[in-house]
Amino acid sequence: DAKHLVPNKMRDFFCTINLDQEEVFRTQVVEKSLSPYFGEEFYFEIPRTFQWLSFYIYDKSVLQKDLRIGKVSIKKEDLCNYTGKENWFMLQPVDSNSEVQGKVHLELKLNELITDNGSVCQQLVVHIKECHGLPLINGQNCDPYATVSLVGPSRNDQKKTKVKKKTSNPQFNETFYFEVTRSSSYTKKSQFQVEEEDIEKLEVRVDLWNNGNLVQDIFLGEIKVPVKVLRNDSFQAWYLLQPRENGNKSSKTDDLGSLRLNICYTEDCVLPSEYYTSLRNLLLKSSDVQPISASAAYILSEVCRDKYDAVLPLVRLLLHHHKLVPFVAAVAELDLKDTQEANTVFRGNSLATRCVDEMMKIVGKHYLKVTLKPVIDEICESPKPCEIDPIKLREGDNVEINMENLRYYVDKVFREIVQSSISCPTLMCDVFYSLRHLAAKRFPNDPHVQYSAVSSFVFLRFFAVAVVSPHTFHLRPHHPDAQTSRTLTLISKAIQTLGSWGSLTKSKLSSFKETFMCEFFKTFQEEKFTESVKKFLDDVSSTESKEPSGLSEPVHLKEGEMYKRAQGRTRIGKKNFKKRWFCLTSREFTYHKQQDKEPIFTIPIKNILAVEKLDESSFNKKNMFQVLHGEKPLYIQANNCVEASEWIEALCRVTRCNQKRLSFYHPSAFLNGNWLCCKATIENTVGCARCTAGVPADTQIEIDGDRETERIYSLFTMNMSKLQKLEEACGSIAVYQGPRKEPDDYSNFTIEDSVATFHTLKQIIDIVEKLNESHEKYRKKRSSSAKYGSE
Repeated sequence: DAKHLVPNKMRDFFCTINLDQEEVFRTQVVEKSLSPYFGEEFYFEIPRTFQWLSFYIYDKSVLQKDLRIGKVSIKKEDLCNYTGKENWFMLQPVDSNSEVQGKVHLELKLNELITDNGSVCQQLVVHIKECHGLPLINGQNCDPYATVSLVGPSRNDQKKTKVKKKTSNPQFNETFYFEVTRSSSYTKKSQFQVEEEDIEKLEVRVDLWNNGNLVQDIFLGEIKVPVKVLRNDSFQAWYLLQPRENGNKSSKTDDLGSLRLNICYTEDCVLPSEYYTSLRNLLLKSSDVQPISASAAYILSEVCRDKYDAVLPLVRLLLHHHKLVPFVAAVAELDLKDTQEANTVFRGNSLATRCVDEMMKIVGKHYLKVTLKPVIDEICESPKPCEIDPIKLREGDNVEINMENLRYYVDKVFREIVQSSISCPTLMCDVFYSLRHLAAKRFPNDPHVQYSAVSSFVFLRFFAVAVVSPHTFHLRPHHPDAQTSRTLTLISKAIQTLGSWGSLTKSKLSSFKETFMCEFFKTFQEEKFTESVKKFLDDVSSTESKEPSGLSEPVHLKEGEMYKRAQGRTRIGKKNFKKRWFCLTSREFTYHKQQDKEPIFTIPIKNILAVEKLDESSFNKKNMFQVLHGEKPLYIQANNCVEASEWIEALCRVTRCNQKRLSFYHPSAFLNGNWLCCKATIENTVGCARCTAGVPADTQIEIDGDRETERIYSLFTMNMSKLQKLEEACGSIAVYQGPRKEPDDYSNFTIEDSVATFHTLKQIIDIVEKLNESHEKYRKKRSSSAKYGSE
């Protein structure tokens, strides 16, 4: 959210997230506010190098260009200082001199030349090769050129490259020569004085500009290299473009407002898979360790200050290797040992409950979409008033009509849920089956506990949470407005109550804090609701497969608006770019003129031969990729680099097992009778570049096992001191069998078997130390190969 924005009058604001100058996400517009609440979450992999993560606040305009009010820019190196916590940032003015992105490839050399009379002078050679990743200007590729200057206290020699048209990756390949020092016999009158000590003060400056033709040229960035670092050596490196020194320093000190952000940024250096074999095997056998508290996975959760840090990579790793169900059963059994009353089963934030929560988020994405998305769309797009709290009713509201509206929505959502068991993923059913039987075993005299053990997850932690926060589960693109959010909150409360086994009894209803909710639920006291819940819970906690093979609906994977190049299937078809709505399922890839319209063109998934990036030079457009199938390639332009990466990954994942996948492809297009990449003139000739390796073929779960293991290694490394203290504690307990005295540093840890725990800890510490050595070798190798100015 933001507060105290200027201008000081109620306006319509939205916020964008940018990698350097490239917008990758945009919030919804918050109308008529000076302190807009956005409440939106964005999670994405960063597919390219970047310098700044920026957030821009815009004032929405209907007739004119949206006005940028201010920005928050955080340098990549500083992101770790803000990760995992909320921070208020003051908005900074948007200055064109600070808006830069991209990099330039230079070769610099300092030559010594011997003149005819034998004296020596120095010459600087600057070879500007190319640039990469320059920003779009007004949504189009720029017309860049570079100025190359040799700057000192008493000189400023400047030279200029040619302008390159419509490209963000210009190839300059131009060389410029500068005199650094003259020979003592030089007699021609000089325009400037050259002194020997000047070489210590000279620097090469390269400025990138967009040629404005009839309007002012736009600054794109600069780099500076001191001449003294060259000595008599040659340097060739990529340099990241920097803002001007006066960039982002405004003479105005006006307060533009502030923006509150919660950023979680992780950067992993993932080594080859074989380096993680020992740690991976130790974690995967956790469910077999007796007791479970002596396992590596359990110890990980114990030493991390926030259990969630450990749960996310752990669940993903165990899921990837099909080891999650036995581990959840083992930690749930430990959890139940400490549970004294049946009505509090799985209600806390233990390792078991967090593992199940995370599993449902990962595995249940499609289940939520097919079950809730249609009814959530109806509620958000055609909202009816549902407020039944007398205190919050507005003038003119009719509480009876509102109650009828709420009852209609609750009935519809409840009906969709209890009829959805056939779509519940098998893995979720297996976990619920284990939890149900463990709870019944722990409380054999309570007939309801087997149902409450399952409902506490599937209703309270899954469906009810998705209803109140549909944007978090990708059921809606944005956070709902205040009125719709209130309606969803009331529906969520109702679903929690209806799903809690036995909640509709009179004793339960009397315990409601809100009397208006108590009155509302009196209308639900019908036996069919309880029976529907019971049958649903029976179905989703059965080990029988619920997903009918062969007859199942296609899995909806991704959809969105992009641009496609006309394929010219008709004689009069123009090969230009048109905006289309694309949809990917597990069966087909289609595009439509508009969302919810019939498809114009369909490619069966089994017919896709390859999905690869397309060189920008093909059509002078960024973020392009190609889908190769039986006919001509389908060329598509995404809206930004993150979106392009996500589409390529999703398409590769769903086509990974296609038997006729190509091994080679053409990185560029076939235009004017030849392939731009290899100049071959036959359109159906074999590709000139090897296809990129595919990703795992699981269409619903995207997991990189090595990366998750690297995250776990990082957590162990950060908590090494705790591991060592725990190891010492286990040794002390094993030797000293007497009663515990004062609370120790390890009193909060679960140590059931000190010998087994000590053994596992020793293995963890040894493995982490070996991985530390491997990472250190990599860092030294990388630093020794780095050059001055390289990115």
